[in-house]
Amino acid sequence: MPDPEVPVVNVVELGIVRDLCWQDDTLEVWVTPTYSGCPATHFIEEEISTALNRAGLTNHRLKQRLAPAWTTDWITETAREKLRAFGIAPPEGSAGKRSLLGEDPAVTCPQCGSTHTERVSEFGSTACKALYRCRDCLEPFDYFKCI
Repeated sequence: MPDPEVPVVNVVELGIVRDLCWQDDTLEVWVTPTYSGCPATHFIEEEISTALNRAGLTNHRLKQRLAPAWTTDWITETAREKLRAFGIAPPEGSAGKRSLLGEDPAVTCPQCGSTHTERVSEFGSTACKALYRCRDCLEPFDYFKCI
């Protein structure tokens, strides 16, 4: 199921679907929201349920797993490449103290590959992205923040 905010990646590639297991004849799907205030969480869970129903897995239960908290470290390399190709700079490095201290990472422009970029706004098209601009090709782009 594609992510509703970034349709080029799916919820498994983003690390939102954390686990699948059978409990007797019921498939349990464990989901970790990207953050507690994410407006798409309920919609994502509904879409996962719809996709399971379409696949004939009507006996399922979705459960939220809040610990450990979701991190951009869980985004697969495949998803990072898809984000880049879509024009969104994937998270640089790993979630850590840098993001808590407000230090800007060296963000690579997904259009031209330059690291000569600057943050324009802490928030981009969604709260989990920041708006950047490349100083070489002059193109604006979203950067998926490290969380």
